[in-house]
Amino acid sequence: MTIKIYEGLEPLADRYDGYVLDLWGVVHDGRALYPGVSECLAMLRQRGKRIVFLTNAPRRAWFIQGMLDKMGLERGLYDGIISSGEVSWLWLKHRPEGWFRKFGPRGFHIGPERDLSVAEDGAAELVATPEEADFLLNTGPDPDRGSHSVEAYRPALERCFAAKLPMVCVNPDRAVMVGTDKLICAGALADIYLGWGGDVFEVGKPDPAVYGPVMEALEMTDRARVVAVGDTPHTDLAGAAAAGMDSLWAMTGLTANAHGDDPSSEVLARVAEEEGVRPLGALRSLRW
Repeated sequence: MTIKIYEGLEPLADRYDGYVLDLWGVVHDGRALYPGVSECLAMLRQRGKRIVFLTNAPRRAWFIQGMLDKMGLERGLYDGIISSGEVSWLWLKHRPEGWFRKFGPRGFHIGPERDLSVAEDGAAELVATPEEADFLLNTGPDPDRGSHSVEAYRPALERCFAAKLPMVCVNPDRAVMVGTDKLICAGALADIYLGWGGDVFEVGKPDPAVYGPVMEALEMTDRARVVAVGDTPHTDLAGAAAAGMDSLWAMTGLTANAHGDDPSSEVLARVAEEEGVRPLGALRSLRW
C-alpha cells in the first residue's frame, strides 16, 4: 500500500460534492481553528459543496456550534453538525428498537457538567449513585478526577459494574489533542469496562449508523460523491469505510502527536495496514 500526501484539498475538490469533516484534530485543536481552515471551507462553498461536521464529542450539536462561534468559524461555511452527543440524546429520548430498549430512564453520569446536554429534555433522569441507576452514562473525564489517566475512575466504574449497569459511551475516542496536550476520552473508560466483561454501547464513529443522519444533513444519497476527513484511523477512517465513503487522513491532531508533524508516506502506510484502513490519501492539513 502507498499513501499519497496532498498539501491541500484543491486537487480533489471537484471529485466530491459532500465533505464530512471531523472537528477536533482537523478543523481545530480544541482551542483555536487550524490555519487556513476558514479559507478552505469558503473555497468549497464557492463551488457549491455540502459540508457537515461529524464529531465524537459527547455534547449536543447546539453546544458545539457555540464553541465554533467563539472560535470565529462562520455558520455559513457549513451545513450541519452531527455529534455523538446529539445521536446519544436522540436514542436515549426516543429509544429505537434494540439495545436502548433494555434499560430504564435513570442514569448515573461519569463526566463533566458541560456534557449534560446529552440528558436534557427528558432524555435521561440522572441519579446520584450507581445503585439507583438503570444505566451508566459515560461522557468522559471530569475536572475533579482529571483527563490524563483512567486510574481515578476505576472506583466509580467498579461500583457501576457491580450494579450490572450497561454503559452508554457517548464518545468512542480513546484520546484527543487539546492544543499540545493529549487527553483521555470516554472510550478509554469504556475499555476498562469492556475488559471486565461489561455491556457497552459506543455511540459515534466508527459505527456506520451515525452516517445516516450525516447523509440527511448533507441532503445527499450517493455516498460515492462524499469524502470524510479525519485524523484517527480507528474511528474516522474505519467509520467512513464502514459507511461506504472515501476518506482522507488528516496529518494533524492525534496523527501529528503520534507520528510527528511530517510523517512519511511509508509510516502512514504501515499504520493504515495495521489498522485495516485504506484512505484515498493523506492531507497535510485542512487547507486549500
